[in-house]
Parts: sequence; structure tokens; C-alpha cells
Amino acid sequence: MTHFFKRPFGSQRRDLPFAGLTSSRSSRELVRSTDRDAPFFRGLEEQGLFLNAAQIQAVRHGEGPLLTLAGAGSGKTSVLVSRSGHLIAAGGADPGSILLVTFSSKAAAEMKERIRALPGIRNREAEQVTARTFHSFFLYILRTRGYRQEILSNTRHQQFIVKRILREMGLADRYEAETLLSLWSAYRLNMAGLDELPASTPAEVETRQVFARYETWKEEHGQMDFDDILVWAHRLLQNDQPLLHSLQRRFRYVMVDEFQDTGLLPYELIRMLVKPHRNLMVVGDDDQTIYSFNGARHEFILHFDQAFPGARVITLDINYRSLSSIVGLGNEIIQHNQLRRPKTLQSTRKSDQVPLYLRPNDPDEEASLLLSSIQESVNENRRPYGDYCILYRTSHNSRAIFEQLVLAGLPFIHYEQNDLFYEQWMVKPVMEHLRLSLDRRNFQALGGILPTLYINRERGMEHILQQDTPRPKKGPLSHLLTFPGLKDFQIEQVRERSKLIKSLKLMEPAEAIREIRVRFYDKFMEADRGKDLTLHKEFIQEGLDELEASAKRFKDIPSFLAFVDALIEVHGDMMHRKKDEHADAIKLMTIHKSKGLEFPVVCLIGASDGILPHTSALQAAQRDDSRPLTAREQKGDEALEEERRLAYVAVTRARDELIISSPGYYRGRKMEVSRFLQSVFHIKAQPESGDGRTGSGGPAASDGAGRRWALQRTDAAAPAAGRRGAKPAGRGAAQASTAPVTPQRAPAEPVRAWVCSGAGCRGWQRMDHPAGPSSAAVPAGSKACPLCGAPMQAGMKQAPAAGRRPPG
Repeated sequence: MTHFFKRPFGSQRRDLPFAGLTSSRSSRELVRSTDRDAPFFRGLEEQGLFLNAAQIQAVRHGEGPLLTLAGAGSGKTSVLVSRSGHLIAAGGADPGSILLVTFSSKAAAEMKERIRALPGIRNREAEQVTARTFHSFFLYILRTRGYRQEILSNTRHQQFIVKRILREMGLADRYEAETLLSLWSAYRLNMAGLDELPASTPAEVETRQVFARYETWKEEHGQMDFDDILVWAHRLLQNDQPLLHSLQRRFRYVMVDEFQDTGLLPYELIRMLVKPHRNLMVVGDDDQTIYSFNGARHEFILHFDQAFPGARVITLDINYRSLSSIVGLGNEIIQHNQLRRPKTLQSTRKSDQVPLYLRPNDPDEEASLLLSSIQESVNENRRPYGDYCILYRTSHNSRAIFEQLVLAGLPFIHYEQNDLFYEQWMVKPVMEHLRLSLDRRNFQALGGILPTLYINRERGMEHILQQDTPRPKKGPLSHLLTFPGLKDFQIEQVRERSKLIKSLKLMEPAEAIREIRVRFYDKFMEADRGKDLTLHKEFIQEGLDELEASAKRFKDIPSFLAFVDALIEVHGDMMHRKKDEHADAIKLMTIHKSKGLEFPVVCLIGASDGILPHTSALQAAQRDDSRPLTAREQKGDEALEEERRLAYVAVTRARDELIISSPGYYRGRKMEVSRFLQSVFHIKAQPESGDGRTGSGGPAASDGAGRRWALQRTDAAAPAAGRRGAKPAGRGAAQASTAPVTPQRAPAEPVRAWVCSGAGCRGWQRMDHPAGPSSAAVPAGSKACPLCGAPMQAGMKQAPAAGRRPPG
């Protein structure tokens, strides 16, 4: 059965988007031997670097402001490095007068090494060039003026400090330390101090008090965080004019990389440095501005030539990274944005492949089909695991793919800084209620639910333990009925919660989660003023909906919790694998995390409206076209354009192959193909299916056991095939015209496996699963099925044969 197509579902377009192929003219033809700087370019050519016409213009730029618009894969680092060398070797500039500023220490070190290797540049000259991150450079300035504070660089240490402040203020159950630190950082990078913060609501007053105490703690302990570096440097340069003039005289040529990611404070610092001479070269791509939540300001790159009148603008529009079919798709996605500088990228690589599209029924089937395809490719020795990167919009969207990778035993690295989904702050209290339903004396889980009763966690647990030690109870939660100072409504809540926890045990997990949400949890989250400061209600709703969707696959709470505990353990082991940059493993990361990277194969999952673009952006962009645009609606349009830039960034990470998947249903709701693909392929929105759960799977509907190669799911969890309301594979003329691509199935071979003994459950797991023990290490019947919890027994199963090609 066909799964992958050359056009997304519903396409009305007959042709495919391709980028134009550029001419092969380079510096070898464009720089004449009689040119004064010809020796420098001949030296670059001897090193294998042949610059195109636009790159040569940027490298030769001398005095004055220059905006270099560097499209995806256009060789911006080569331009920055080569211009530095050209200024020294051909322009006679003092190497010590050159300042290169970027956002990562790795990029700064790479530039320094490449400058050292340039033709005509001596080691001593390369050493004199300053190549640093924003923070490193301005910390150096602070150190020269006697600032000796230690750097508070450990994020967990910062969170610990704020958590302690919250406990001292009695606010530990109402605010997340990570959220407050992000909020305070955003204020500071937008040049707002404590006195400028809003204080019109109780929550705003409380957060301002937390920030003030955090600042006092740093001062008393001789510490500074990364934001302090820029804030203090700005204050220093404003107050120390001789120092500012000295820096302005020294650094005559300033270059800034990734300029589209610049926030207000870094931008103002750079403006101060270049004010007298205006010799500022910035390199960036307005189509890749995706960090507005971190303070990046799109207008700085869009209005550069207004802020610096007379600025030259050069566009690097040749993509050296990707096939022309991938570049062409990126071009047609991003051209629908209005707030951008027009540019159309060309490619140097003729396409022998085109992007492929997948329309699975839901994220679980999406994961099954993608991993099956990856495994077949590896089995046929066409690609290693390490060639693949799976990208997604938010961490919630990785739940299904993460779980199936774990169960399949495939090597992968999850590039997430946050906790596993089931341990996130909005999900964990629900999980704790499920744990208590099985063991009401689980004191760790008990402490986790106290904030939902508006009881301080530490004081509440102290009271419970004091009361329980002399007279233990089956349900120690009831000790709270004697907790001093409890109001009548809280006493009633404790009684109701005890009853609810008892009743959950007999429910299916999804039913239990729904009951928790309906009875109190959704209202609790909506009423939590602290969380509301920086997190959209849509984000919270999304997380809880995803939890429900995950739980639907399980028949009882013990099996669900056993499954979650196994995932938590594997997630902990993942931290060790991250340290090996060359590990042969599939990469999982958000699109934001992938910025600046490239991969042989990219699988973009969740390319459906409501996922990418995200629901919050769609709701913000809704408006009444009959009246003038309001400021809020304009902000909504900007949010939607940033979502489109995210899609563009995801597409342009791929070098050779690109797969885009658009689930038809997400958490029970019908999803159209992403509007970013609709606009490219002239797709009209499809009518709602009558079933309400299935029917949009189409050609991606499961073809049975042969495709689900590592874990056979229960009937209740199976994708479209065999489920009520599923449509047949054909979806009419629109899809039939999309030139299907049929991956051949790898031959099967018998493998040793753990096989579930539970009635009706088809769960099984290979014995070579890295997270699980071998048969010799586990007595028969003592290993639990991760799906239903029933005992698993040693047996045999059919699985794709490793290293063999399919017949024909």
C-alpha cells in the first residue's frame, strides 16, 4: 500500500516547485587577474573556496553600513571570514580593529580558526582579530573596569535560588521558577528595569517582589547572570564616555552574525560602538527570525537601511546546501509573508529526488509509518540512523514519536532541555492523582497534589507526616481535615478529592484523566494567576489534551503508569548519549532547536493547521475584515508570519531528502493540511468527516502488521485500518493525481522477542531492545507488557531482516 506522495493531500497543482539552477560563474571568472585584490581571491580558490558575485561584493565592502541578507545555506560564514581577511590582506586594515560578534562560542571559535587559515594572513594577525559572542565581549569590557562578580551560569542553580525565594514568600505553589526567570530576562533584554514593570494586579506585584529579591541575592553573594553582563555593560558605556570613545576608536570594523536574532539591548550596544564611523556589517536572514519569544526584533533587519541611512544591501541568494526541489518548496512557502525583504533563492544542486508527503490518521500512525520507513532504509544500507532528523513545532508534538522510538529500541537522541512530557509541571499533578489511585500512601505523589488543594506543599506534608506517624491511615490525605487554618471550602475539597482518588482506580486511564480535569483541574489551571503571566491557555490545554490522547491506548491505570515509568527511565539515559556528537542515532528536536543546523534527511511531523501553524497564532490572527486592523490583530498577523518562518526554517534544514507529514486528526479533532502547504499546492479545505474521529487517513491508513515492525499495538490503539469509520485508501481524483511513491517493504525474519500473554493484546518487544534485559536475565512471566501490564513471555516474532534488500 502506498504511503508517501509527491504532493500533499488535496493538491490541485500539477507541477512541483523547483528553484532555478544558478550559473557556475565564480571568482575565477569574476575577479580579473589585473584586479588589485586578485591574489587574495586566487588564494581562496586554491583552498577550494570559489565565491559568487554577491559574495564577492560583500567581501570587498570597505567603509559604511552594510546589510548582507544571507538566505538559507548561502555561505554567510564564508563571507564573514573572507571579508575579515580581505580587510587585512587587501585593505591594509589593522587586525586589531576588527570585531566579529556572534551568538554562540562555537561559531566564534570556528570563525577565528578559519581566519587563521586564510591566504596572506599571518598567525599573529589572526590572533589580533576579536571574534566573540555578545556576552563574552561585553564581559571582557566589564572585567577591564573591575567587575569581579562570579558568573551565575548554571540554569538549575538560578532556578534553585528563585525557588527558595518563592518558598520564603509563601508562593512556591503558585509560580514556576523557570517561567519567572524567562519573564525577568525578557524584561531586562527589552531594557525595562524593576521600576518600569507593571504592578496593577496582585500577580504583577508579587512577581516584581520576586525579581527584586533575586537581584538582592545576586548583589549580596557577588554574582551576575548573563543578562547582567549586557545590562551593566550598557550602563557602563553610558556613564563612562572615555571608555566608549576608546572602544569606538579601536574597533573600526564591526561585523554581527545572525543579526535577525538580535534583541533591543544587544542592538543598542552595537549602535553605541559604531556611532562615529558607521562601519557596521550585519549578516542575517529576515526569513529566519523565529526567536521573538526570546526578544529577537524582526524590525532591526527589516529597517536597517532606515536606521543607517545610505546603507548598502547585498542579497546572498544562492543555496549551496539543498536540492533544487527543497529550495523551491522553501521559496514558495515563505513568499506568502508580507513582512519580509523579497528574495528568491537559487540552487546549485539539481534534484534527483523531491520532497515526499504523508497523510497519516494521527500522530501515533505518523510515528509508526515514519519509523518503519527509516528502518527499511537502514536495513537496505541506504542510510545510517544518524542521517535522520525529526523536527516538530513544540515539545508536546514529540510524544508519539518518542514513545515509539523507545518501544522499537531504535537509537535516538532527544534534544530537549525540559523534562519529559509526563514530568512537566502542568501534567505531573494529574499523573500524581493516578499514582495515588493505586497507592494512597504514596507520599511523594501526595505532596504533588497539595497545591491543587491550595495548600502549601511543605507545610501540608509536614502536618500529614506528623499525624500519620502515630496512627497511619490507608488514605493519609484525610489528615488534612485537621490542618490548622483550613477554610470550610478547603475541608470540603479534601473530602471530595479523597472520594475522587478512590473512584479513579476502576476507570480506564483516559476516563480518569477526563474526570480529574472536569471535576477540578481545568478550573485550577485557569485560576492560577502565576502561570497565566507567560503561558497561553492554549499551551496548557494542548498539554492536557495530549496526555488524554496518550492514555487512550491503555485499558487500565497500572499499565499506563508502568509505560510512563519506563519512558522516564529511558529519558534519563538519553542525557549520556547527547554527549557523543557522532553517535549513529536519529535526532529529535524542535524546529527552534534546529536553527543553524543541517541534516541529510529531515522529517517534519505535525504539518497540519493547529499544530504548524500553532493554534495560538491562528486564534491571534482571526479578525473581522469589515473594519480597520487593530493593534492586536496586527500582532496576530505577525505571529502567523513567524509560524510560516518556522515552516521555512524546517524545510531548509534538509540537504538531500525531505518528508513532510500532516496528520488528519490530532487529539480527536480533524486537522487540515497546514495552510503553508495549502498556499503552495492550491489545496482547498476538506469538509468535516461525519465520524468525528477517523476518515482523513486516506492513503496513509495502516496496511497492517507488516508496517508496524517493532511493536504490535492493541486493537484499541491501532490506526485507521480496522477502525470504525476509516475510509479506504483512495481519496478521489485530487489525491490520485499526486504520483505515489511506494517504498518497498524489507523481508521479514524470525527474531527472539518478549510476547505479551494478555488476552487481546498484541504487544511485543525485541529482546535486543537497549532499554530492556535479555531473556536470560528475566524469569519468564516477570517482565510486564508496556501496553497492558500483563506478563510477557519469551517467544519469536517476524521483523524486518537487517541488512537485506527487499525482493525485486
